[in-house]
Amino acid sequence: MTLDPSRMGRAVEGLEQARARIGDVLAMIEQGEGCADIVQELAAVSTALDRVGFGVIALGLRQCASNPDAQEMDAATMERLFLTLA
Repeated sequence: MTLDPSRMGRAVEGLEQARARIGDVLAMIEQGEGCADIVQELAAVSTALDRVGFGVIALGLRQCASNPDAQEMDAATMERLFLTLA
């Protein structure tokens, strides 16, 4: 299924934020920050990426629901994608 790029703004924004946080983690490592602080920032990056992934799946589900005759994916495939992130 191809998602409508004009509706991917939130996903792009979330990925840009995750990219910035990854840069922060690299800087923390280079500066010798503490383990707990680095892990906490990594957890925030992971959460941000999960939210983007679930948002992309939600967009795909909305697209399928709005045009069920043009479905390129069946329910089982969509479920596998969802569970990949869970």
